Amino acid sequence: MSIESVRKFIAQHAPDIEIIETDGVTATVQQAALVHNVEPNQIAKTLSLKVKNEVILVVCAGEARLDNQKVKQALGSKARMLRADEVMELTSHPVGGVCPFGLPSALAVYCDISLQQYTEVLPAAGSVNSALRISPQRMLELTQGSWIDICQ
Repeated sequence: MSIESVRKFIAQHAPDIEIIETDGVTATVQQAALVHNVEPNQIAKTLSLKVKNEVILVVCAGEARLDNQKVKQALGSKARMLRADEVMELTSHPVGGVCPFGLPSALAVYCDISLQQYTEVLPAAGSVNSALRISPQRMLELTQGSWIDICQ
């Protein structure tokens, strides 16, 4: 179960962070923002993309949209979203619960600058009803990610 891999990762690397589990589903940005009482852009959604032959994760503000021109310029090629079955296989997380923590193998993680306007964001935590509160900079550090500017 993928929330378990996130629990293990957080316990090992950031034991001060609590995983929040809700009774309701928080799989969409709007659902999560309502349940956690935050702005939709504070929901840090994780996109699973394939660029050339590499799978990457991009974490961005909840209402941000990829800018194809910026993606091509920053990453050298167009990107395609992974299918739900590919997402599950490569991240162990279901769509709606994807996060950059507790992955079965290392993937490149990029955090879009759209997150930098917030002191705290809420990425999912491996299931459609879990999340955690974290600063964008700490998320970047924990995932060994890089800042990128590829959203509108």
